Amino acid sequence: MELELKEYLAIIKKRLWMIVTIVLVSCIVTGAVSYFYIQPVYSASTKLIVNGATPVKDLNYFSSDAIRSQILMINTYKEIIKSPAIMDKVAEKYPELELTAEQLIRKINVSSVNDTQVITISTEDHSQARAVSIVNAVAQVFKEITPTFMKVDNIMILSEAKLLEKPVPVKPKKETNLAIAFVVALLAGIGLAFLLEYLDDTVKSEADVQELLQLPVLVTIHKMNKDEFKKTRTDNPNAQVGETRYASIGQ
Repeated sequence: MELELKEYLAIIKKRLWMIVTIVLVSCIVTGAVSYFYIQPVYSASTKLIVNGATPVKDLNYFSSDAIRSQILMINTYKEIIKSPAIMDKVAEKYPELELTAEQLIRKINVSSVNDTQVITISTEDHSQARAVSIVNAVAQVFKEITPTFMKVDNIMILSEAKLLEKPVPVKPKKETNLAIAFVVALLAGIGLAFLLEYLDDTVKSEADVQELLQLPVLVTIHKMNKDEFKKTRTDNPNAQVGETRYASIGQ
């Protein structure tokens, strides 16, 4: 049987308490976990720029081919930065980071914007100060060691990561988590309400009786609670129980 819009709304209204409960519990649990249990994560990044391999004395020399070759060199530099050769030096030179070369390789992310000579070194850590120290250390060591590997000195630190007075964590995103929890819980609650209604095969209305028996309903009996029964006995003390039941027919 296809349900009309009013019947859908009636099902939601009938189990509104359950839907509201699911949404509230989900939002409270998500908020508690996001605000009190998940440790915040901070991000820091530093930028490097890849210059020409030799000093440019003639502006005409700085051609598009030279730029393209430098951009291709960036891919090589990105691999070198995350190599054990660099990370071993970082771990050795900066023992206060308390990280091994393998841990540094996993923590560091190296990226570049297409058609630019800029390399970005970034990382995330539970301490913003430590994240800043890590990316600055990697950038400095890479700049110092590049001439040894590539026989050129063409790396310059464009901008170092700085320690912010009031850093904003990148994780967890508390408001986003709450919004997602609200939407998911609402949809789950509505879905559960329709599922329970679908599984409920009890007869609840005259329409259900007519559909089940394919017969018209001749009479309905009003369900009398204790207060109504007492009122009926008070209004007509001489009435018999049977008469009271009969009087309730059709009400």
